[in-house]
Amino acid sequence: MIIKRRLLLSVVALGIATSLPSFASAEGLIAIITPSHDNPFFKAEAVGAEAKAKELGYDTVLMVHDDDANKQSELFDSAIASGAVAIILDNAGADATVAAVKRAKEAGIPSFLIDREITESGVAVSQIVSNNYQGAQLGAEEFVKLMGETGKYAELLGRESDTNAGIRSSGYHDIIDQYDMEMVAQQTANWSQTEGYTVMETMLQANPEIKGVISGNDTMAMGAWAALKAAGREDVIVVGFDGSNDVRDSIKAGGIKATVLQPAYRQAQLAVEQADQYLKTGSTGLDEKQLMDCVLINGDNAAKLETFALSE
Repeated sequence: MIIKRRLLLSVVALGIATSLPSFASAEGLIAIITPSHDNPFFKAEAVGAEAKAKELGYDTVLMVHDDDANKQSELFDSAIASGAVAIILDNAGADATVAAVKRAKEAGIPSFLIDREITESGVAVSQIVSNNYQGAQLGAEEFVKLMGETGKYAELLGRESDTNAGIRSSGYHDIIDQYDMEMVAQQTANWSQTEGYTVMETMLQANPEIKGVISGNDTMAMGAWAALKAAGREDVIVVGFDGSNDVRDSIKAGGIKATVLQPAYRQAQLAVEQADQYLKTGSTGLDEKQLMDCVLINGDNAAKLETFALSE
C-alpha cells in the first residue's frame, strides 16, 4: 500500500521557489513533468494530464524540465519532498532519466511515462508511447508519394538524446531508401523551430536543388517552412511529425503538405487513468510498455484535427 506523505507548501527547484497547492484533495497530488510548454505538443500533454487528474479528484502541479536532465532530477526531488502520490513524465533523456524514476520508486512514488521511453524496464509502472516507427513509415510513404518517388531531399533530425528521434529517422529511411531519392543533407535541429529555421537556411544555401524536407517533428518543420518561404522556395515539399495545430493550419493554407498525428492529449490522460488504477488497486492490469498507433494528416483530414486529437 502506498502511503501518502504530507504535502509541503513549497519546494525549491533550481533555486526558484515553486508554490504548490495545499493538500486538499481526497486522492492526493500528481506531479506532471514535461518539456517546455512553448512546444504545443508538450503543452497538450500537460493540459490533458491535468484535466484528467482533476476530474479524478487529484491536485496537480505542473513542472517543466526544458530537456535538462539535471533540472529534471531536481524536479523529481521536489515531487518526492512535496508528497506526490504519482508522477506523470515526458522525460529528458532515455538514459539520464532512469536514476530519477528509480529514486521516486524507492520513495514509494510510481512514475507513468508518456511519449518517450527510458532504457530500463521495471522502473516505471507504465511507458505509454506513440508507435513512432509505424508513424514514421506513414509519413515517409506520403513524402515519397508527394515527391513522385524521386528527387533530392533533406532531413531534420530531433534531439540525439531522445530515442524517438532515432526511431523516426529509421522509419523514414526504411521506406524512402527503397526509391530513387537522394538525401543531400541531414542535421539535427533539436526539436526547435528556431534551429529548424537556421538549419534549413544553411541546407538550402549548400543544396539549392532540394525538392523536399522530411522533419522529425512539426516544430522543426514549421521553422524549415518559414525559412523556405523567406527564400521564395514554397515549391519545396515539407512533411512533419506530431499533428500540431500550427502544421494543420499550414496544410489547410497549402504550405506544409503533411504530418503524422501522435495523440499527445489522450496519451497523457491514459497515464493519469493508469496512475489512478494503480494507486487504488496496486496494478494497472496492463503491460508496462504500451504503443499507440499514429495517423497520417494531410489535406484530406487536416480540418478534423484539433489539439493533437482527430475528430470523427
